[in-house]
Amino acid sequence: MEKETEVVLLGSWFSSYCNRVRLALEIKGIQYEYTEQDLTNKSQELLNYNPIHKKVPVLVHKGKPIVESIVILEYIEDCWKNLTKLWPEEPYERAKVRFWINYYDQKIGPSSKAVLMSKGSEKDKAIEESKEVVKVLEEGTERDFPKRSPFLNGENPGILDIVIGSSACNAEAFNEAIGGGEDLNLDKYPCLFALVTALKNLPIMKQYLPQHHDLVAIIRNKFNLNQDA
Repeated sequence: MEKETEVVLLGSWFSSYCNRVRLALEIKGIQYEYTEQDLTNKSQELLNYNPIHKKVPVLVHKGKPIVESIVILEYIEDCWKNLTKLWPEEPYERAKVRFWINYYDQKIGPSSKAVLMSKGSEKDKAIEESKEVVKVLEEGTERDFPKRSPFLNGENPGILDIVIGSSACNAEAFNEAIGGGEDLNLDKYPCLFALVTALKNLPIMKQYLPQHHDLVAIIRNKFNLNQDA
């Protein structure tokens, strides 16, 4: 078992990227120290460990920093291979997982941000485009990982479940913050809805998932949204 002080995670409570890493550490049973970062007043510690992007998450292992959530997740798997496996070992399965992780980060994030930053007819258009992006994810993962339930990894969450679920579990807060009504409800996507529901029921997810009202407030504040936006 790794000594707690040998693994430190610099993060932010409302960051889904940080929660990815936290979930991976928890599922693998890796002891670590967590330090909450004020992103409005970045600490010298954060700037020293991540001088390029100046962002969280940062994993510090034996004094050495690893940055970017996916890089960190791969590092965790490589370093603690003897613990619960999160990545597939078979090359083709691993390639499919990597593809959908890339799709999620390259498509879902930007489409969600477009919804948050637009208004009026542009917002309606952004919502429709976001729904199409989610539809592709739903149909594609269902095709590439058939008959796996409740997670895309099967009975237990794998790395793709963690990546998707860390932010998708906040979909209700996102929807409320933008005043999206029924348009972006996950229950329209059975595969993703099952994944999110199962992940929310995990004790570790209940412990680290941001509180709904707090997340709604921070989204509205960050993007200058009003309830009638």
